[in-house]
Amino acid sequence: MPVRLLGMIGAIVLGLVAGYIGRLLTPGRGPTGCLPTIALGVVGSLVGYFIFTEALGIGDTEVFDFGGLPGAVIGVVLVLLALRWVGAHMGRGRRAA
Repeated sequence: MPVRLLGMIGAIVLGLVAGYIGRLLTPGRGPTGCLPTIALGVVGSLVGYFIFTEALGIGDTEVFDFGGLPGAVIGVVLVLLALRWVGAHMGRGRRAA
């Protein structure tokens, strides 16, 4: 298999695992289903990567690897909390109008 294909498969698997664990750690409303969980996990992986590797200098330079799973899960939790915060504030604005 080409390296890029393996990288994409790794990103999908890491996204699914990180998204699932992140959703378990932050119960409540949020995206459900396999594809939204993968998307949430991939976005959370990128957030975790940029926070830990780029900003703090912790970790390696591989974006999608299972060594980065803790950072990816933290990224998912942050993304979920941000989505809920934005949703709550947007909902409040609509009701007031």
